[in-house]
Amino acid sequence: MAEQTRIHLVRHGEVYNPDGVLYGRLPGFSLSDKGRRQAQAVADALADRDVVAVIASPLQRAQQTAEPIAAAHDLPVDTDPDLIESTNVFEGHRLGPGDGAWRDPRFWWHLRNPITPSWGEPYKQIAARMTTAVDKARARAAGHEAVCVSHQLPVWTLRLALTGRRLWHDPRRRQCAVASVTSLVYDGDRLVDVEYTEPGGC
Repeated sequence: MAEQTRIHLVRHGEVYNPDGVLYGRLPGFSLSDKGRRQAQAVADALADRDVVAVIASPLQRAQQTAEPIAAAHDLPVDTDPDLIESTNVFEGHRLGPGDGAWRDPRFWWHLRNPITPSWGEPYKQIAARMTTAVDKARARAAGHEAVCVSHQLPVWTLRLALTGRRLWHDPRRRQCAVASVTSLVYDGDRLVDVEYTEPGGC
């Protein structure tokens, strides 16, 4: 059997967002008190794992989620921009039912193609950079385990790509709750399993 390596893809914890906007890559969005507890729950769940690297998206909420995980293994938090959230033209707007962003004709053009999608970073581009991030983490942690803290859409898009499914999808059907862990199990360079847990209790 080839050398086994595990990459744990962690979605950050709950974010303090009282205005309910789509925050995307906007600065200044940190974990809520609940989100910090969720991050600690993930750290506790991974504390006994053979983790040799903790790598996070540069966004604040991902860095804060990574901190207790890294501390549990006496490791630094390294940053990889390939793990960042996707771009989205609706950043800073509320998108719930009845809110103005959907009704504003200025945004209609961005809704024309859900397959690419036309409102943000192409799914293929997300999958490519996330694959690069995981490949770098696998090289660092060969024979051991690494944690990569990212965001819902990038994690889910990568999972779709690695399991041979189409990249465009219904966002309501993503299996990637806040503070969840999607674990990729490799024998050598071959993906042999995908595991999913929600230690944050969501």
